[in-house]
Amino acid sequence: MPVRIRITLLFSLLVMFILGLVCGSVYLFSYTSRLANIQRKLHNRAISVGGLLSQSEVFSNELIQRIESYTSISFSNRVIQAYDADHRQIYRHSSIPTDSISIGPAIFEEALKKGDVFFKSGNKEAVAHFYKHENHRLFVVVAGEDEEGIQTLRKLFNILTLSFLGGVVTALLGGFFFSKSLLKPIKKIADDANEISTHNLSTRIHTGVVKDEWQYLSNTLNSLLDRLQEGFDLQRRFIGNASHELSTPLTSISSQLEVALQRERAAGEYRAVMKSIHQDVLHMIKLTQTLLEFAKASGTPGGLDISLVRIDEVLLRLPAEIAKANNGHSISFEFDELPPEEDKLLVYGNEELLFTAIRNIVTNACKYSEDHHAAVRLVIEASQILISITDKGAGIPESEFENIFQPFYRVHESRSKEGFGLGLSLAYRIIKLHNGDIAVSSKVSEGTVFTISVPAAGSL
Repeated sequence: MPVRIRITLLFSLLVMFILGLVCGSVYLFSYTSRLANIQRKLHNRAISVGGLLSQSEVFSNELIQRIESYTSISFSNRVIQAYDADHRQIYRHSSIPTDSISIGPAIFEEALKKGDVFFKSGNKEAVAHFYKHENHRLFVVVAGEDEEGIQTLRKLFNILTLSFLGGVVTALLGGFFFSKSLLKPIKKIADDANEISTHNLSTRIHTGVVKDEWQYLSNTLNSLLDRLQEGFDLQRRFIGNASHELSTPLTSISSQLEVALQRERAAGEYRAVMKSIHQDVLHMIKLTQTLLEFAKASGTPGGLDISLVRIDEVLLRLPAEIAKANNGHSISFEFDELPPEEDKLLVYGNEELLFTAIRNIVTNACKYSEDHHAAVRLVIEASQILISITDKGAGIPESEFENIFQPFYRVHESRSKEGFGLGLSLAYRIIKLHNGDIAVSSKVSEGTVFTISVPAAGSL
């Protein structure tokens, strides 16, 4: 069922409920008011007749009937009957001579107990009243038809019914057109979204000027498009840079082989060519491994082997790894008052990926530091673990901070150094996968400090 129809039906049902409740309440109030009014009039008439009959020495039955004939009363076809204490009829008067009310013993008994008993006899409303005054004990029955009240109630019922039906029809029509106006922004958002593709991700959905739910939806979708565009741009740059990095050693290998095969050469010359080609192959292997690690770090935490990792044990693996990669590089540790409780040194994560991230930053620090030395500091806080890597290199301009974590990006001053420009980007993605962050502070010609923060296992 279309949303427009559902909104119309729900709106109409709500209006029907409200109108039904109002109309029903008005009719019920009018009905009970009419019933209370006629009962009050019957009760007053019964008391009046009982008072006249109790003064038989003054008012005879004929005189009372004459008084009743001239009495103006608001109900028609009235019948008045009176009985003594033994239930014998002592008086009767009716608008229609042959009209009467049949009274059973049960009514007399109930009137004797309660004083008044209201009941219906055909179309007539009736009351049986037990009149007691000095030595007089009478049962007075007064009945009549409230034609005026019933007619007024019937007119009210017709008016309320027409109002209810008119209100429902108005709600259906109003809801139908109201829902069209309500859903118009969604259709506009959908039309704008249909025009967006991978070729024109820069297009955005019009948000309007009114700060409502539709503007919030449009802003949310635009934020999603911003992230998608950023992802696509990153992917394009990554593919372009990766292709360039891979094509360089391939071109070198192809050129060397082509030159070597142009004529016969001595064994030493072939050995030199093969050695050069071997270096290019090693370069490609290293680049391919780095790209594989980068792809793995670009996944989600749900796809990783997550376990409890002691962060100090990860750091203690660094010296041997750094020395194996380059004998001229060295690191030093500074552990600030490590807690005796082992669980405060634990983080949830993948040990190898965490080691790769920290190693990449330490390797860069050694590479760009003047003394090829990096200082590693570990600080344990209540909810997170901080790892600071400090070097004494040329520093990074502040304008470059937002770019250094991009794949294949290298600061201009460092392009003469060996590398692919993937180390920091890989480290950044790994730390983000572990719900952590990397902050950088640097002073040109003095050095750089990278601070890794990851949540402690006890805080999760």
